[in-house]
Amino acid sequence: MTKAIYPGTFDPITVGHLDVIRRASRIYDKLYVAVMENRSKHCTFTDEERKELIEKCTADLPNVEAIVGSGLTVAMAKGLGCKVIVRGIRAVSDYESELALATANMKLDEDIETIFFVAKPELSFLSSSIAKEIASFNGDISPYIPEEILDEVSKKLYR
Repeated sequence: MTKAIYPGTFDPITVGHLDVIRRASRIYDKLYVAVMENRSKHCTFTDEERKELIEKCTADLPNVEAIVGSGLTVAMAKGLGCKVIVRGIRAVSDYESELALATANMKLDEDIETIFFVAKPELSFLSSSIAKEIASFNGDISPYIPEEILDEVSKKLYR
């Protein structure tokens, strides 16, 4: 059984994240979507809220499991029996930072590979931060947030 982990803050999960999840779930027997702490970000949603949002969006994907993680991603991956870390790449700037992380992870555990999924062109600009920024000015976030969670996310973002 091939297992992979897709770590991120997912604050909140976007259609771009969901696209990567769907694509990766077709390749791996088991995909863990790990809500991780990012000390450089202030999250709008709690860890548990983010996990629940992911679960609602992936209910139709039986091989996907949302979890809350902590610590080093490669240590989590190893503990779960994952041989692959899935990451999404939107632009060159993502590649540079993701390459640094992938290289560090390779030094920490050479048995775990990082696989990059390139964003679809129509989603290459999208991030949770952009969706939150649009909402902060009462813009329409419906094209960017999965339909299954749009009402819930809107309640929290539109103030």
